[in-house]
Amino acid sequence: MATEEALETGRSLQIGLVGTGFVAKLRVGALASDSRATVSAVTSHRPDAARDFANNYHIDHVYDSWQELVQQPELDMVMVCNINCDHAPVTRAALNAGKSVVVEYPLALSATEAIELTELAQQRGLLLHIEHIELLGGLHQAMRANLSKIGTPLYVRYCTATPVSPAPQKWAFHKQRFGFPLMGALSRIHRLTNLFGAVDWVASQIQYADGGEAGYFRHCRCVAQLRFQSGLMAEVLYAKGEQTWRSQRRMEVEGDRGALVFEREQGTLITTDGETPIEVGSRRGLFVKDTIAVLDKLLDGKPLYVTPQESLYALEVAAAAAVAARTGQIVTVNAVYPKVSPPA
Repeated sequence: MATEEALETGRSLQIGLVGTGFVAKLRVGALASDSRATVSAVTSHRPDAARDFANNYHIDHVYDSWQELVQQPELDMVMVCNINCDHAPVTRAALNAGKSVVVEYPLALSATEAIELTELAQQRGLLLHIEHIELLGGLHQAMRANLSKIGTPLYVRYCTATPVSPAPQKWAFHKQRFGFPLMGALSRIHRLTNLFGAVDWVASQIQYADGGEAGYFRHCRCVAQLRFQSGLMAEVLYAKGEQTWRSQRRMEVEGDRGALVFEREQGTLITTDGETPIEVGSRRGLFVKDTIAVLDKLLDGKPLYVTPQESLYALEVAAAAAVAARTGQIVTVNAVYPKVSPPA
């Protein structure tokens, strides 16, 4: 494989980029100052966007489709930065073509397909990394560092809400292209499973205000209740669009000896001794950290901060929430909780 030749000769890894949006720009920026890898190919569903992107970032090769890009023999890795519903087919094609893959979460909008892809990567002996930069961010690091101060965690409330008016007719506001909200925005579930372990059951409800064309929505509000095997109860709210009136990014954890409250970049520890401010690190530079971690894994064998199995477990919990929202029933989570990577 091309990657083995790169390791033997010391040449830079050749990377193909699928997508030219916000995340793709961050990936290129992260790789610009790292001599170990070069973005040498790009594709987009809009050929003009791919050509402009290649000119702006000095990328040598532009391909008309991702199907063509993944077959290029000189590529060692494919970075999948396109819309959620296309993550799985691009990843599958790249793995079958012998390429390592970096893909933004979610790996797939079907837990069954995600399982197949993780197994395919293992069978082919290829790296499959699913980005979960929420684990690298200041909020998550501060949560992990301070959890022991509140004793046994008993209750969690996690809210992210974004007013958007008018709602755009873009893929992130399309039911099939974005996916069930807690799958499309998988970090809302993964942050909790990473911190609190295995989930016993899930209940969920969802509201949509449909848009003008089939599949698009003007507003989405999804609420889930999770019961963890430890006994912890969690509530998750994910909302965006025209009927969200207040921006929220808030995490609360109540324990038997205190509570943690994080509101955007402000954190507070609450105990019987009073309230203590908690420093929360910046959200900047997380894709750089993620990209460096991938190269360290591929070239030096260093462990990554997250495994595909951890992402897959969160996806299976989110899939259970999707069933719960559709049926109105509480859904048991039967997936096996994976071994969690050491703290990032």
